[in-house]
Amino acid sequence: MRPAKVLVLGDMILDRYTYGNAQRISQESPVIVLHADEQELRLGGAANVCNMLRGLDCHVVAAGVHGRDESGSQMVELAQQSGIDTRLIACDASRPTTLKERFVGRAGSRHPSQILRVDHEQTEAIADWLVEKIYSGIENQIEDFDVILISDYAKGVCTPKLLQMVIQLANKHNIPTLVDPMRGHDYERYRGATLLKANRIETELASGVTLKTVADASAAGSQLCQQLDLQDVIVTLDRDGMALVSRDGVSCHFPTQARSVYDITGAGDMVLAMLGACLGSGLDREDSVRLANVAAGLEVEKSGVAVIPLAEIEAELRTDLLPGQKKIVTHQQIAAIAEEHHRRGEKIVFTNGCFDLLHFGHVTNLTEASKMGEVLVVGLNSDASVSKLKGPTRPVISETERSAMLAALSCVDYVVVFGEDTPYDLIKAVRPDILVKGGHYVPEEIPGYDILQEYGGEIRLVDIVGGFSTTDIIQKVAANETIRRTAAA
Repeated sequence: MRPAKVLVLGDMILDRYTYGNAQRISQESPVIVLHADEQELRLGGAANVCNMLRGLDCHVVAAGVHGRDESGSQMVELAQQSGIDTRLIACDASRPTTLKERFVGRAGSRHPSQILRVDHEQTEAIADWLVEKIYSGIENQIEDFDVILISDYAKGVCTPKLLQMVIQLANKHNIPTLVDPMRGHDYERYRGATLLKANRIETELASGVTLKTVADASAAGSQLCQQLDLQDVIVTLDRDGMALVSRDGVSCHFPTQARSVYDITGAGDMVLAMLGACLGSGLDREDSVRLANVAAGLEVEKSGVAVIPLAEIEAELRTDLLPGQKKIVTHQQIAAIAEEHHRRGEKIVFTNGCFDLLHFGHVTNLTEASKMGEVLVVGLNSDASVSKLKGPTRPVISETERSAMLAALSCVDYVVVFGEDTPYDLIKAVRPDILVKGGHYVPEEIPGYDILQEYGGEIRLVDIVGGFSTTDIIQKVAANETIRRTAAA
């Protein structure tokens, strides 16, 4: 899939997260006291769609409005750091940058929970001079875009006048326009768009059809296509997947894969971003919706809004997988995965080894390690690394096969192959809460000891199960073969 050149027009939002411990009630009134200890800024709204597109390797231009305030400067800076072109984000000193503040509390080992959200915003339609300025900028660059995404959060940017001007301009240049609409009854401002993506509630409000079945979604989508002169409507149906309905009456249903839903925040943005990346790169509608369905499924497994890298989506799409194949991840992937588990407050345990000729001793130690936390990450020496450590006749089993066997164990959550002599860089990426080693070591001599010391990680030593080692097994097999040959002679 070639990188698409995408314009995102819509309401640019800054999200501010304040984290802290929330384990007591105020003496002044019956409210939770949040002892704040961490703050994080993220892109939200249409800016989040831009950020997700960057994660999908797209070239992205953002068009919208920010205020002349600290939040506006922070949002633009974050966007530029992500590689987003912000030249079409206009500044309006008369209105604040839309800011959503979320306060998230931690309590013991339980998952962090959002306590309160505070919105700083002005939702009135932007002034005509801003409409003209944004449109003029888009018109000057229109031939640079493969696809245009409209992300309407009802914060004032997506006025009927601006949207109709942009949609008509795009149609004139045969550029598809994809719309993620606001919640409401009047969708006339989206008339003539190529595709409209609406969730269950949005579709019910816009069409007047109650969606109890997939067939209801298809009927509502067909109605919207006819009313608004749309080519396609996608209705996202949460647990029931997605329905794609075309103006010619053809409809397709894409069921969702059963997943552990952690947080639905950002799923709609992910669908829009994936559709834009796919259609902008030339994929057909059905494949684009199929990929968007997969991407949304990955998004709901994350805490809060998360960028899903293209590599993670590609890994999800592998067919004919061996059991546990999805547990096998790259160095880059495990860094993002570990960050997500840390954000959830889950304890990560790390161990490593060659695991050549997987045996009872290995399984016993891995099982013991897994009980020390919620997530067990296993670093696996590559074939070249094993040969360097053990000699030219090793490994007996290739890294591909060793990875698959480890991943098939229920006690193992992730397997990462590393090519260095030690897993030092891998430990640095994972930042485990507990590092487990088998045998008798001096903690200070264990690779990664200094890393764990920086943030208060722990090293635990476990006893190696006696009588089991790869070397012993190889020698035993060789001895048995010698006996067999002698007997045969």
